[in-house]
Amino acid sequence: VPAKTYDTGAYHEPGAIGILFKIVHAFLYLVQPNSFPQGKQINYFFFKHIFVFDVRFSEKNVVLTLQAIYYEIGFIVSAALGLLFILLLPLVGLCFCMCRCCDNCGGEMHQRQKKNADCQRSCFATFLFVASLIIRQVVGVLCAYAANQHLTNQVRGAKKLVNSNFKDLKIFLNDTPAQIDYLVSQYNTTKDKALSDLNNCFLTKVFFKKFYILAAIRETKEALENVSVSVEVLQEGTERLHANLTDVKMHLSNTLNDSACNAAQAASTCNIIRNSLSQLNINANFSGLPGVSSQLAKVNDVLKTDLSSLVQKVWKNGLMDYSQYRQSNFFHNIKSVLESIGSNITTFTKTLPVQKILADLMVYLTQSEAYVQDYFPVVEQYDFYRWLGCLILCCMVVLILVFYYLGLLCGTCGYDKHASPTTRGCISNTGGNFLMAGVGFSFLFSWVLMIVVVLTFVTGGNVEKLVCEPFEDKNLFKILDTPYLLNQHWKNYLAGILFKNPNVNLTFEKVYSDCKENKGIYTSLHLEYLFNINEVLNVSMYTEDVALKIEHIQINLSKIILLDEIGKENLLNFSSSGIDGIDFSAYLTEINKSVTKVDLLSFANDLEARADQLPKGALENALKGHANNIRMIHNQQVVPLEQAMSTLNQSIRLLKRTSSELMVKVKNVISAVNAAQNLINNNASQVIVQETKKYMDTIVGYFEQYTEWVKESIAMEVAACKPIANVIDTAVDIFLCSYITDSVNTFWFGLGGSSMFLIPAIIFAVKLSKYYRRMDTEDVYDDVKNIPMKITENGNNGYHKEHLYGIHNPVFT
Repeated sequence: VPAKTYDTGAYHEPGAIGILFKIVHAFLYLVQPNSFPQGKQINYFFFKHIFVFDVRFSEKNVVLTLQAIYYEIGFIVSAALGLLFILLLPLVGLCFCMCRCCDNCGGEMHQRQKKNADCQRSCFATFLFVASLIIRQVVGVLCAYAANQHLTNQVRGAKKLVNSNFKDLKIFLNDTPAQIDYLVSQYNTTKDKALSDLNNCFLTKVFFKKFYILAAIRETKEALENVSVSVEVLQEGTERLHANLTDVKMHLSNTLNDSACNAAQAASTCNIIRNSLSQLNINANFSGLPGVSSQLAKVNDVLKTDLSSLVQKVWKNGLMDYSQYRQSNFFHNIKSVLESIGSNITTFTKTLPVQKILADLMVYLTQSEAYVQDYFPVVEQYDFYRWLGCLILCCMVVLILVFYYLGLLCGTCGYDKHASPTTRGCISNTGGNFLMAGVGFSFLFSWVLMIVVVLTFVTGGNVEKLVCEPFEDKNLFKILDTPYLLNQHWKNYLAGILFKNPNVNLTFEKVYSDCKENKGIYTSLHLEYLFNINEVLNVSMYTEDVALKIEHIQINLSKIILLDEIGKENLLNFSSSGIDGIDFSAYLTEINKSVTKVDLLSFANDLEARADQLPKGALENALKGHANNIRMIHNQQVVPLEQAMSTLNQSIRLLKRTSSELMVKVKNVISAVNAAQNLINNNASQVIVQETKKYMDTIVGYFEQYTEWVKESIAMEVAACKPIANVIDTAVDIFLCSYITDSVNTFWFGLGGSSMFLIPAIIFAVKLSKYYRRMDTEDVYDDVKNIPMKITENGNNGYHKEHLYGIHNPVFT
C-alpha cells in the first residue's frame, strides 16, 4: 500500500546537559525510591485527590491517604525542611543582626589575640572558598543557569517540532482516502485475472497435456535436417579451403625461393617462414562422417500422418458437447459472483463516513494549527519573562558570590600579619566588609531563593515521578485504563467514548502501543465494532449457490477419440527410427576440432610482422600480399565453416538427448493416452465436474488471497497511526518531561544547592571577617615576654580603647 514517510522523530537528545538531568534523576530516586502505586483503589485515590485536587475525604480513604503519604514521604520531608529553611533562616538573620547591634555575636570590634590565629584564618578562608565559590558556583549557579537557558532554547526551537507534527497529521489524513481507493482498485486486478483464466479453454489442458511428444518429433526432424545440411556444407567448404590453402603455400614457397631470400639480412627470416608453411592446412575432416538420411526418411514417414490434425479432429468432434458446457450457467454464475463482489466492495466503501470524518478532523486540525501559530509568540514572550526571573534569581546568588569573592580577594591581598587588629589596612578592612555584605545579602535573599526551590521541587519532582516515569514504562496508561476510574459506570473509558460500549476491551495502553508500532488505526482502535470488513469480503457467501449448480453439470464426451491405432503405430515407428544408432562421438570429435591447424589471422599477422623485418623491396611487398590473401581466405571461408560447425554441434547434441530412452518415453505417452481415453469413455462428466470445482477453487483462492491482503493492509498499513503516537510523545515525553520538567528540576537542583551552601558560607564569612576588618580595640600587654594582661584604669575586662590613651599599637610597633 503506498504510504508516505513521516518527518517527526519523537526522540530528544539533550546533549551535554543530559549528564545533569541524570544526576537530578538519581537525586529524585533517593528522595522518592518507591515504585509507582498500583491497584485500582490507590490509582483512583491518586487521580481523584491528587490530580483532580478533590479534598473530600471519608473513612474508606484513610488507608489510601496513608499510602499516598508513604509514597510522597520523601517529598514531604524535603518540603518540610525547605519550609523550615524559609522560616528559620530569615529569623536567625534578624536575631543575628540585632545581636550584633548590641555588640554581641561577634558585633564588638575587638579581636582577642590567639596563638593559632593564622591557622584559623587560613582554614576559614579555605572552607569559604570551597563551600561558596567552587561548590556553589559550579554545582549551583552554573547548573541553574544552564537549565534556564536550555529551557529557553528548547521553547524557541519547539515551533519546528510542532509544525512537523501538524504536517504528519495532515499527511495521515490526506493519504488515508487514497490508500482505501488503492485497495478497492486492486480488486479489478484480481477480477481480470479470474476472467482471463475463465475465458481460456481448460479442457485442452486436462486431456491433451500429454501430447508434448508432437513437438519432440518436429524438433527431431529439424535437427536431422540441420545435421544433413551442415555436414554437406562442411564437406564442400573444407575441400575448397584445402585447395585454397594449397595454392597459398605454393605461391609462398615460390616467393621464398627468390634470390632476395639468400641475402644475409633475409635468410633467417625466410627460413622461419618456410618452416611454418606446413601449418597452412585443414584440421577437421568431415568427409568420413556417417550420414543421417535413413533416420530422416523414417521421421518423415512418421510425420506423413499429422498427429496434430488428429487432435484437432478429436476437438472438433467434442466441440458440440463442450459448447453445451460453455453455455451452461456455470460461466455466467462465476462472472456474476465477480461483479457482485466488486459492486459490494465499492458500495461499502462509499457508505463509510470516512470522507466526512476526515474532513471534520482536517478542519479541526487546521484550526488547532492556526491557534498554536497565533499563541506561540505569546508563549515565547512569557518564556522570556520566566527566563528573566530565573536569571534574576541566579544573579542574587552571583551577587552573594561576588561579595564573598571580593572579600576573599581583598582580605587575602591586603592582610598584613605584622599589623595589629586596630591598624589593619584599608584593603583588608574592605575585604572584611565585603564578607559581611555577603552575609547580609545571604539573609535577605535566602528565603526568596528557597521559596522558589520548594515550589519548583514539589511541582517538578512530582511531575517527574507521577507523569514522566510512569509514561516511560506505560504505568500512566494503566492508571487511565483502571476500570471505572474516569467514569464510574464504564469499565473501559475509551471504548465507551468511541463505541458507546464500555465492555469492549479497548485500552489507552494498547492503542498507544499499536500506534507506536505504526499499525493501522483500524486495528489500534478496534474499528471492527463500528464496521466489519469481514462481512463484505466473505467470498463463501457468494459461491455457495454456484457450488450447488456445479453438481448438476452433465457433459457427454463419448465421441472423443484421443489417438487411433494409426497414430499409435506412427509413434512406435518414431521410436525405432534409428536415431539412437547415430555415431554421435564421431560427430563430436570433429566438431571439437578447429577448422585449420593454425589460426589464419594470427599466421597472417605474424607473416606481415616478419616481412617488416626484411629490407624494403619486392620481397617485402610480396609477403605482405600473401598475408592479405590469407586474411581474405579466413573471412570468406573459415568463418562460415565455423558457423556451420556451431549449428551442427547444437543439432547433434539435441539428437543425442532425444535418442536417450526414446522408446520408454513413447510408451509412456501411449499409456497416458490410453488412460485418458478410458477416463473419457467412463467418467467424463464426473471429471468435468471435478475439474470445474478445482477451477472454481482456484478462482476463489484468488479472492481469498485478495481479501487476506486487504485485511492485512487495513490492519497494518492503511491509516498507520504513528503520527498520533508521535503527538503524544511530543507533548508528554519531549515537551512536558524533556523540555520543561528536566529543565525545571535541574534549575531547582542547582538553586537549592546554592541556597543550602549559604549556611556554611555565612558561618565561615562571619568568622573570617574578624581577621580582615579593622578592630576598634585589641588586647594590650606590658611586655611581649610577659603575657599577663595589664588592667586598665576603667577596669573594662583587661582591654582599653585606643582613643582614651592615644597610643597606636603599643605592643607590636
